[in-house]
Amino acid sequence: MRILHVSDCYLPRLGGIEVQVADLVRMQREAGHIVEVATATGGEELPQVHRMVARMPFDLPVHPRGVGKLTRLMTSGRPDVVHVHAGAVSPFAWMGVRAAVRAGLPVVVTVHSMWDPVTRALYTALRLGFEWHRWGLVATAVSTAAAVPIRAVAGRGTPVHVVSNGLDISGWCPSPNEPPAMSASSLGDEVHLVAVGRLAPRKQPVRLLRLLHAVRSRVPSSVPLRATIIGDGPARGSMERFLAANDMTSWVSLPGRRTREEIAKVLSSGDVFIAPAPRESFGIAALEARAAGLPVVARSQSGVADFVKHGEEGLLGRSFDDLVAAVVRLSTDASLRGAVTAHNRATPPAAGSWPLVLEGFDRCYAEARDLAARRWTAAR
Repeated sequence: MRILHVSDCYLPRLGGIEVQVADLVRMQREAGHIVEVATATGGEELPQVHRMVARMPFDLPVHPRGVGKLTRLMTSGRPDVVHVHAGAVSPFAWMGVRAAVRAGLPVVVTVHSMWDPVTRALYTALRLGFEWHRWGLVATAVSTAAAVPIRAVAGRGTPVHVVSNGLDISGWCPSPNEPPAMSASSLGDEVHLVAVGRLAPRKQPVRLLRLLHAVRSRVPSSVPLRATIIGDGPARGSMERFLAANDMTSWVSLPGRRTREEIAKVLSSGDVFIAPAPRESFGIAALEARAAGLPVVARSQSGVADFVKHGEEGLLGRSFDDLVAAVVRLSTDASLRGAVTAHNRATPPAAGSWPLVLEGFDRCYAEARDLAARRWTAAR
Protein backbone atom coordinates (compact mmCIF):
# COMPACT_ATOMS: atom_id res chain seq x y z
CA MET A 1 0.00 0.00 0.00
CA ARG A 2 1.18 3.53 -0.78
CA ILE A 3 0.69 5.76 2.28
CA LEU A 4 1.32 9.51 2.51
CA HIS A 5 1.58 10.94 6.03
CA VAL A 6 0.98 14.68 6.42
CA SER A 7 2.17 16.38 9.62
CA ASP A 8 2.96 19.99 10.53
CA CYS A 9 5.95 18.82 12.55
CA TYR A 10 8.41 16.02 11.86
CA LEU A 11 12.02 15.11 12.50
CA PRO A 12 14.42 16.66 13.44
CA ARG A 13 11.91 18.12 15.92
CA LEU A 14 11.49 15.78 18.88
CA GLY A 15 8.00 16.30 20.25
CA GLY A 16 5.43 13.61 20.92
CA ILE A 17 3.73 13.79 17.51
CA GLU A 18 7.02 13.99 15.60
CA VAL A 19 8.50 10.90 17.26
CA GLN A 20 5.25 8.94 17.03
CA VAL A 21 4.80 9.67 13.31
CA ALA A 22 8.45 8.78 12.62
CA ASP A 23 8.05 5.47 14.47
CA LEU A 24 4.81 4.71 12.60
CA VAL A 25 6.52 5.42 9.27
CA ARG A 26 9.37 3.09 10.20
CA MET A 27 7.06 0.28 11.30
CA GLN A 28 4.87 0.56 8.20
CA ARG A 29 7.93 0.41 5.96
CA GLU A 30 9.11 -2.68 7.79
CA ALA A 31 5.65 -4.17 7.15
CA GLY A 32 6.20 -3.71 3.41
CA HIS A 33 4.27 -0.50 2.70
CA ILE A 34 5.58 2.34 0.53
CA VAL A 35 5.47 5.32 2.89
CA GLU A 36 6.15 9.00 2.29
CA VAL A 37 5.87 12.07 4.52
CA ALA A 38 4.88 15.67 3.75
CA THR A 39 5.76 18.22 6.42
CA ALA A 40 6.24 21.95 6.94
CA THR A 41 9.22 21.34 9.23
CA GLY A 42 12.64 22.17 7.84
CA GLY A 43 15.73 20.03 8.28
CA GLU A 44 18.06 17.70 6.47
CA GLU A 45 16.85 15.74 3.48
CA LEU A 46 15.47 12.34 4.38
CA PRO A 47 14.35 9.57 2.01
CA GLN A 48 10.71 9.95 0.96
CA VAL A 49 10.23 13.10 3.10
CA HIS A 50 8.84 16.16 1.29
CA ARG A 51 9.62 19.37 3.18
CA MET A 52 7.35 22.29 2.25
CA VAL A 53 8.98 25.07 4.20
CA ALA A 54 8.26 28.80 4.08
CA ARG A 55 9.74 31.67 6.05
CA MET A 56 7.24 32.20 8.84
CA PRO A 57 7.36 34.11 12.15
CA PHE A 58 8.82 32.00 14.96
CA ASP A 59 9.53 29.23 12.40
CA LEU A 60 5.88 28.15 12.52
CA PRO A 61 5.40 24.85 10.65
CA VAL A 62 2.91 26.07 8.05
CA HIS A 63 3.05 27.05 4.38
CA PRO A 64 0.79 29.78 2.95
CA ARG A 65 0.44 27.80 -0.32
CA GLY A 66 0.30 24.43 1.38
CA VAL A 67 -2.98 23.26 -0.16
CA GLY A 68 -1.69 23.75 -3.68
CA LYS A 69 1.67 22.13 -3.01
CA LEU A 70 0.08 19.17 -1.26
CA THR A 71 -2.52 18.75 -4.00
CA ARG A 72 0.20 18.57 -6.65
CA LEU A 73 2.15 16.04 -4.59
CA MET A 74 -0.94 13.87 -4.11
CA THR A 75 -2.14 13.98 -7.70
CA SER A 76 1.31 13.10 -9.03
CA GLY A 77 1.98 10.31 -6.52
CA ARG A 78 -1.60 9.02 -6.10
CA PRO A 79 -1.16 7.34 -2.69
CA ASP A 80 -3.72 4.73 -1.71
CA VAL A 81 -4.48 6.69 1.46
CA VAL A 82 -3.52 10.02 3.01
CA HIS A 83 -2.94 9.84 6.77
CA VAL A 84 -3.04 13.28 8.39
CA HIS A 85 -1.71 13.92 11.90
CA ALA A 86 -3.18 16.84 13.82
CA GLY A 87 -2.69 18.39 17.23
CA ALA A 88 -5.03 20.91 18.82
CA VAL A 89 -4.46 23.44 16.02
CA SER A 90 -2.56 22.17 12.98
CA PRO A 91 -3.00 24.41 9.90
CA PHE A 92 -0.67 22.46 7.61
CA ALA A 93 -2.26 19.14 8.58
CA TRP A 94 -5.72 20.43 7.73
CA MET A 95 -4.36 21.77 4.45
CA GLY A 96 -3.44 18.14 3.83
CA VAL A 97 -7.03 17.09 4.51
CA ARG A 98 -8.35 19.68 2.08
CA ALA A 99 -5.82 18.69 -0.59
CA ALA A 100 -6.69 14.99 -0.25
CA VAL A 101 -10.40 15.72 -0.58
CA ARG A 102 -9.69 17.82 -3.68
CA ALA A 103 -7.65 14.97 -5.15
CA GLY A 104 -10.39 12.45 -4.38
CA LEU A 105 -8.15 10.39 -2.11
CA PRO A 106 -9.11 8.43 1.03
CA VAL A 107 -8.28 10.37 4.21
CA VAL A 108 -7.61 9.24 7.77
CA VAL A 109 -7.09 11.97 10.37
CA THR A 110 -5.40 11.10 13.65
CA VAL A 111 -5.90 13.66 16.42
CA HIS A 112 -2.99 13.39 18.85
CA SER A 113 -4.28 15.92 21.39
CA MET A 114 -7.13 16.27 23.85
CA TRP A 115 -9.62 18.88 22.61
CA ASP A 116 -10.36 21.43 25.32
CA PRO A 117 -13.51 23.63 25.25
CA VAL A 118 -11.79 26.32 23.15
CA THR A 119 -10.58 23.77 20.58
CA ARG A 120 -14.01 22.17 20.47
CA ALA A 121 -15.57 25.54 19.77
CA LEU A 122 -13.03 26.19 16.99
CA TYR A 123 -13.73 22.90 15.22
CA THR A 124 -17.46 23.33 15.67
CA ALA A 125 -17.19 26.70 13.89
CA LEU A 126 -15.08 25.12 11.12
CA ARG A 127 -17.64 22.33 10.80
CA LEU A 128 -20.41 24.87 10.30
CA GLY A 129 -18.35 27.00 7.92
CA PHE A 130 -16.69 24.32 5.78
CA GLU A 131 -18.88 21.26 6.50
CA TRP A 132 -15.80 19.09 6.93
CA HIS A 133 -18.01 16.42 8.44
CA ARG A 134 -19.30 15.81 4.89
CA TRP A 135 -15.85 15.15 3.40
CA GLY A 136 -15.89 11.41 4.06
CA LEU A 137 -13.11 11.44 6.66
CA VAL A 138 -12.22 8.62 9.01
CA ALA A 139 -10.88 9.96 12.30
CA THR A 140 -8.86 8.29 15.01
CA ALA A 141 -8.01 9.38 18.54
CA VAL A 142 -5.17 8.04 20.63
CA SER A 143 -7.36 7.16 23.64
CA THR A 144 -10.95 6.71 24.73
CA ALA A 145 -10.85 10.02 26.63
CA ALA A 146 -9.50 11.89 23.60
CA ALA A 147 -12.20 10.42 21.34
CA VAL A 148 -15.13 11.77 23.37
CA PRO A 149 -14.92 15.49 22.39
CA ILE A 150 -14.07 14.61 18.77
CA ARG A 151 -17.19 12.46 18.43
CA ALA A 152 -19.29 15.21 20.01
CA VAL A 153 -18.13 17.72 17.39
CA ALA A 154 -17.92 15.44 14.32
CA GLY A 155 -21.36 13.91 14.74
CA ARG A 156 -22.56 10.53 13.51
CA GLY A 157 -21.41 11.04 9.92
CA THR A 158 -17.71 10.83 10.76
CA PRO A 159 -16.45 7.56 12.24
CA VAL A 160 -14.04 8.12 15.14
CA HIS A 161 -11.99 5.10 16.20
CA VAL A 162 -9.47 4.68 19.01
CA VAL A 163 -6.01 3.61 17.82
CA SER A 164 -3.39 4.10 20.50
CA ASN A 165 0.12 5.37 20.03
CA GLY A 166 2.67 2.66 19.36
CA LEU A 167 5.50 1.61 21.62
CA ASP A 168 8.21 -1.00 21.32
CA ILE A 169 7.50 -2.59 24.69
CA SER A 170 10.67 -4.69 24.58
CA GLY A 171 12.76 -1.56 24.84
CA TRP A 172 11.27 -0.68 28.22
CA CYS A 173 10.50 -3.97 29.92
CA PRO A 174 13.13 -4.93 32.49
CA SER A 175 15.25 -7.97 31.78
CA PRO A 176 13.95 -11.19 33.40
CA ASN A 177 17.29 -11.43 35.21
CA GLU A 178 17.20 -7.82 36.38
CA PRO A 179 16.32 -7.51 40.07
CA PRO A 180 13.52 -5.08 40.98
CA ALA A 181 14.47 -1.66 42.22
CA MET A 182 14.94 -1.37 45.96
CA SER A 183 11.67 -0.66 47.75
CA ALA A 184 11.25 1.45 50.83
CA SER A 185 10.44 -1.62 52.86
CA SER A 186 12.17 -0.39 55.93
CA LEU A 187 12.48 2.88 57.73
CA GLY A 188 14.93 5.23 56.07
CA ASP A 189 14.93 3.76 52.53
CA GLU A 190 14.59 6.34 49.77
CA VAL A 191 11.58 6.55 47.43
CA HIS A 192 12.38 7.77 43.92
CA LEU A 193 9.55 9.64 42.15
CA VAL A 194 9.86 10.11 38.38
CA ALA A 195 8.10 12.23 35.75
CA VAL A 196 8.90 12.64 32.05
CA GLY A 197 7.53 15.20 29.61
CA ARG A 198 7.96 18.48 27.82
CA LEU A 199 8.21 21.38 30.26
CA ALA A 200 5.51 23.43 28.55
CA PRO A 201 2.85 25.52 30.32
CA ARG A 202 -0.01 23.41 28.90
CA LYS A 203 1.49 20.39 30.67
CA GLN A 204 1.30 22.29 33.99
CA PRO A 205 4.81 21.36 35.19
CA VAL A 206 4.75 23.92 38.03
CA ARG A 207 1.58 22.23 39.28
CA LEU A 208 3.59 19.01 39.35
CA LEU A 209 6.08 20.73 41.65
CA ARG A 210 3.23 21.89 43.88
CA LEU A 211 2.10 18.27 44.02
CA LEU A 212 5.58 17.14 45.07
CA HIS A 213 5.72 19.90 47.69
CA ALA A 214 2.39 18.71 49.12
CA VAL A 215 3.56 15.10 49.08
CA ARG A 216 6.74 15.96 50.97
CA SER A 217 4.71 17.71 53.67
CA ARG A 218 2.53 14.61 54.18
CA VAL A 219 5.14 11.85 53.95
CA PRO A 220 6.95 11.28 57.26
CA SER A 221 10.43 12.80 57.34
CA SER A 222 11.77 9.32 58.15
CA VAL A 223 11.07 8.40 54.47
CA PRO A 224 13.55 10.22 52.20
CA LEU A 225 12.10 11.32 48.87
CA ARG A 226 13.92 11.99 45.62
CA ALA A 227 12.24 13.26 42.47
CA THR A 228 13.55 13.38 38.90
CA ILE A 229 11.66 15.35 36.25
CA ILE A 230 13.08 14.63 32.78
CA GLY A 231 12.40 17.02 29.92
CA ASP A 232 12.96 20.56 28.76
CA GLY A 233 10.88 23.46 27.54
CA PRO A 234 9.80 27.06 28.11
CA ALA A 235 8.50 26.43 31.64
CA ARG A 236 11.90 25.34 32.96
CA GLY A 237 12.75 28.81 34.32
CA SER A 238 9.54 29.10 36.33
CA MET A 239 10.11 25.59 37.67
CA GLU A 240 13.64 26.43 38.81
CA ARG A 241 12.36 29.53 40.58
CA PHE A 242 9.64 27.50 42.32
CA LEU A 243 12.18 24.91 43.50
CA ALA A 244 14.48 27.59 44.89
CA ALA A 245 11.66 29.50 46.59
CA ASN A 246 10.35 26.35 48.30
CA ASP A 247 13.71 24.84 49.31
CA MET A 248 13.24 21.80 47.06
CA THR A 249 16.49 21.84 45.08
CA SER A 250 18.10 19.29 47.42
CA TRP A 251 15.68 16.50 46.47
CA VAL A 252 14.09 17.49 43.12
CA SER A 253 16.26 17.50 40.00
CA LEU A 254 15.62 18.75 36.46
CA PRO A 255 18.24 16.95 34.34
CA GLY A 256 16.79 18.21 31.04
CA ARG A 257 16.15 16.24 27.87
CA ARG A 258 17.44 12.67 27.83
CA THR A 259 17.68 9.88 25.27
CA ARG A 260 15.39 6.86 25.42
CA GLU A 261 18.23 4.78 26.81
CA GLU A 262 18.91 7.35 29.53
CA ILE A 263 15.22 7.57 30.40
CA ALA A 264 15.01 3.78 30.65
CA LYS A 265 17.94 3.85 33.09
CA VAL A 266 16.19 6.43 35.28
CA LEU A 267 12.98 4.39 35.23
CA SER A 268 14.90 1.30 36.31
CA SER A 269 15.83 3.13 39.52
CA GLY A 270 12.38 4.64 40.05
CA ASP A 271 9.66 3.65 42.49
CA VAL A 272 6.64 5.69 41.34
CA PHE A 273 5.84 7.46 38.06
CA ILE A 274 3.68 10.61 38.13
CA ALA A 275 1.62 11.79 35.13
CA PRO A 276 -0.61 14.53 36.58
CA ALA A 277 -1.74 16.41 33.42
CA PRO A 278 -5.56 16.35 33.23
CA ARG A 279 -5.59 16.70 29.43
CA GLU A 280 -3.07 13.99 28.61
CA SER A 281 -4.46 12.55 25.37
CA PHE A 282 -2.50 9.29 25.64
CA GLY A 283 0.55 9.41 27.89
CA ILE A 284 3.37 7.66 26.04
CA ALA A 285 5.81 8.40 28.89
CA ALA A 286 3.39 6.85 31.37
CA LEU A 287 3.09 3.76 29.17
CA GLU A 288 6.88 3.50 29.03
CA ALA A 289 7.00 3.67 32.83
CA ARG A 290 4.20 1.11 33.09
CA ALA A 291 6.17 -1.22 30.77
CA ALA A 292 9.26 -0.68 32.93
CA GLY A 293 7.28 -1.88 35.95
CA LEU A 294 6.66 1.38 37.81
CA PRO A 295 3.32 2.07 39.50
CA VAL A 296 1.72 5.01 37.66
CA VAL A 297 -0.21 7.85 39.29
CA ALA A 298 -2.40 9.74 36.80
CA ARG A 299 -5.73 11.45 36.21
CA SER A 300 -8.68 9.13 35.74
CA GLN A 301 -10.05 11.44 33.01
CA SER A 302 -6.86 11.30 30.92
CA GLY A 303 -5.78 8.88 28.21
CA VAL A 304 -3.58 7.06 30.74
CA ALA A 305 -6.74 5.42 32.10
CA ASP A 306 -6.81 3.23 28.96
CA PHE A 307 -3.85 1.20 30.23
CA VAL A 308 -3.76 1.90 33.99
CA LYS A 309 -6.54 0.49 36.15
CA HIS A 310 -6.88 1.90 39.63
CA GLY A 311 -5.30 -0.44 42.14
CA GLU A 312 -3.70 -2.70 39.50
CA GLU A 313 -1.13 -0.84 37.37
CA GLY A 314 -1.18 2.23 39.60
CA LEU A 315 -3.55 4.69 41.22
CA LEU A 316 -5.90 7.13 39.47
CA GLY A 317 -7.52 10.30 40.78
CA ARG A 318 -9.87 12.96 39.48
CA SER A 319 -8.43 15.91 41.39
CA PHE A 320 -5.14 17.39 42.49
CA ASP A 321 -5.78 16.26 46.07
CA ASP A 322 -6.51 12.73 44.82
CA LEU A 323 -3.13 12.61 43.10
CA VAL A 324 -1.34 13.90 46.19
CA ALA A 325 -3.01 11.21 48.28
CA ALA A 326 -2.09 8.53 45.73
CA VAL A 327 1.61 9.48 45.69
CA VAL A 328 1.67 9.65 49.48
CA ARG A 329 0.08 6.22 49.71
CA LEU A 330 2.55 4.60 47.32
CA SER A 331 5.47 6.35 49.01
CA THR A 332 4.53 5.07 52.45
CA ASP A 333 3.00 1.66 51.65
CA ALA A 334 5.86 -0.53 50.47
CA SER A 335 3.68 -3.64 50.21
CA LEU A 336 1.21 -1.92 47.85
CA ARG A 337 4.02 -0.45 45.77
CA GLY A 338 5.72 -3.84 45.58
CA ALA A 339 2.50 -5.60 44.55
CA VAL A 340 1.83 -3.11 41.74
CA THR A 341 5.44 -3.31 40.56
CA ALA A 342 5.31 -7.12 40.52
CA HIS A 343 2.07 -7.04 38.53
CA ASN A 344 3.46 -4.55 36.00
CA ARG A 345 6.66 -6.54 35.53
CA ALA A 346 4.81 -9.83 35.09
CA THR A 347 2.10 -8.46 32.78
CA PRO A 348 3.26 -6.50 29.71
CA PRO A 349 0.76 -3.81 28.68
CA ALA A 350 -1.47 -4.58 25.69
CA ALA A 351 -1.81 -0.90 24.79
CA GLY A 352 0.80 0.42 22.42
CA SER A 353 1.62 -2.95 20.83
CA TRP A 354 2.78 -2.15 17.29
CA PRO A 355 1.03 -5.14 15.67
CA LEU A 356 -2.27 -3.94 17.18
CA VAL A 357 -1.61 -0.34 16.17
CA LEU A 358 -0.78 -1.29 12.57
CA GLU A 359 -3.84 -3.55 12.40
CA GLY A 360 -6.02 -0.72 13.71
CA PHE A 361 -4.77 1.72 11.08
CA ASP A 362 -5.13 -0.87 8.32
CA ARG A 363 -8.83 -1.18 9.22
CA CYS A 364 -9.19 2.61 9.17
CA TYR A 365 -7.46 2.81 5.77
CA ALA A 366 -9.85 0.21 4.35
CA GLU A 367 -12.84 2.13 5.71
CA ALA A 368 -11.52 5.41 4.29
CA ARG A 369 -11.01 3.83 0.87
CA ASP A 370 -14.57 2.51 0.95
CA LEU A 371 -15.94 5.95 1.87
CA ALA A 372 -13.87 7.62 -0.87
CA ALA A 373 -15.15 5.13 -3.46
CA ARG A 374 -18.74 5.80 -2.44
CA ARG A 375 -18.14 9.55 -2.52
CA TRP A 376 -16.62 9.28 -6.01
CA THR A 377 -19.55 7.13 -7.26
CA ALA A 378 -22.09 9.58 -5.88
CA ALA A 379 -20.36 12.53 -7.52
CA ARG A 380 -20.46 10.95 -11.00
